[in-house]
Amino acid sequence: MEPDLFDHAMQSRMETEAPLAARMRPRDLDEFVGQQEIVGPGRLLRRAIESDRLFSSILLWGPPGSGKTTLANIIANTTEAHFVTLGAVLAGKRELREVIKGARERRKLYGIRTILFVDEVHRWNKAQQDALLPHVESGEIVLIGATTENPYFEVNKALVSRSRIFQLQSLKLTEVEEIIEQALTDSERGFGDKQVNLAAEAHRHLAHVAGGDARVALNALELAVLTSQADENDVLQITLEVAEESIQQRAVLYDKDGDAHFDTISAFIKSMRGSDPDAALFWMAKMVEAGEDPRFIFRRMLIFAGEDVGMADPQALGVVSSAARAFDYVGMPEGRYHLAQACLYLSTAPKSNSAFAFFDAISVVRNEQADEVPDPLKDANRDGKAFGHGEGYLYPHAYRDHWVAQQYLPDLLQGRIFYQPSKQGFEASIQENVARNREAQLAAFFLQTASEQSGSLNYWEARTLGSSGELLNEFRDRLTEWCELSRNTLLLVLNAGEGLLLGEFLRCISEENVYALVESSDEKQILGTLFNKTITGTEAKIAVDSSGCPASFKIADLHFERIVGRNVLQKLSLIHI
Repeated sequence: MEPDLFDHAMQSRMETEAPLAARMRPRDLDEFVGQQEIVGPGRLLRRAIESDRLFSSILLWGPPGSGKTTLANIIANTTEAHFVTLGAVLAGKRELREVIKGARERRKLYGIRTILFVDEVHRWNKAQQDALLPHVESGEIVLIGATTENPYFEVNKALVSRSRIFQLQSLKLTEVEEIIEQALTDSERGFGDKQVNLAAEAHRHLAHVAGGDARVALNALELAVLTSQADENDVLQITLEVAEESIQQRAVLYDKDGDAHFDTISAFIKSMRGSDPDAALFWMAKMVEAGEDPRFIFRRMLIFAGEDVGMADPQALGVVSSAARAFDYVGMPEGRYHLAQACLYLSTAPKSNSAFAFFDAISVVRNEQADEVPDPLKDANRDGKAFGHGEGYLYPHAYRDHWVAQQYLPDLLQGRIFYQPSKQGFEASIQENVARNREAQLAAFFLQTASEQSGSLNYWEARTLGSSGELLNEFRDRLTEWCELSRNTLLLVLNAGEGLLLGEFLRCISEENVYALVESSDEKQILGTLFNKTITGTEAKIAVDSSGCPASFKIADLHFERIVGRNVLQKLSLIHI
């Protein structure tokens, strides 16, 4: 058949009048931008295309504008096989039968293979896909299927099992920018024959808003160029305002490497810290809309869950972590629900930064030589018999409430406090228990130390000291009950150095009504650490006087309603009860 001159003229006209995205479609792999994991140098698909040895069917799965059709066209341009294209939306069984008939004849008469490209293959129903299957199995047709949907769910399982799946990703921002630049400089197919000045912010905006879709970016560029008037120098000035109109979306002032990036993430974090969910959602929406990597946002929320929510809501870390994993599974755009859920949870959660206690501990480790492990805490499995390692260790599970007072910190750090529970959320429920255990543990340590220094520690005293935590707690509870205290009771605590009774009374009585006497400035310092006004919100009036005389406070007419303390004359009185 002689060539139809009218058809040739129409084809030539279409090549020049086609949309920019169609004209700029890469003709070979050297012009192809992106998807280096699939068609980069040395990759399987690239080798198969370049050697024209695509003998097995493939499925190209990826979002719009990622290059699926372009790859198919590159194969069509490079292969010696007969290449046929069908659109699943318009083509049905009749068109498929004609393709199969032609493929069979070409193979029989000329030994030529047939490659069939089916765009949007997932739109074919099961019957249509089943009709194609035997011809793919027999090798009469090599199928290239393109789909935006997960082929494992939307394509016939038998067809999937006989095909190699290549997953394409949305183009990176830099890749979209490169494609735009190609269109501006290509004088044959693009705008290289025109003087186009695309402002840097307009260039960046087109690439951002395109969302990894090269077609969207090129369509917007084409609209901007064709609707702009040249200036007196015959230059087409494409400003940010023109780019916004062309892509119908306002630019978000956000630079991933500039001040806007750091200022916006700072505003986001501070809004969550301030428990303002509306502001937090706004700043997060700005970041997402500007093209910020959602994984970066999740990383910052994971940090926030530990730094700013912490023990006030221990579940926060799990919620954000689960949302991040869900996002990785679902992706965009539905993954925005998981971003929003994590943001709202953190914004409305109770807040505590008590985890900063770790950095106080680090400071002590770095600056103080007090890291000797107490013998009871040492590993008894290696050197226990020879050096007494592990000797004296009290197994907490063997005691009431699975707790026992014993030394865990080095000797030089006894009484040192790192962690202070806040009064927020979950921490509020554990605050008192942590304080009571800490006070009882310190008191038990003082008992142990005094006994060892006296040199009178016998078997029965050792047994008593082993249960000192329980005894001290019972003593504290009974004494508090006997005192019949009210919030306004004026009270003096004698021998308050270890903090056992003082802490309990500060929790029962208004702090301005609690006075305490200690025997030394060291004990006063210990109490100052235990009951820090800034941290705990409570602070007793403490004076140093070993005689127990209230006159030490130098307050005239100071008459106490209760004077309490463990045996003033004998610190080891508890042992002898």
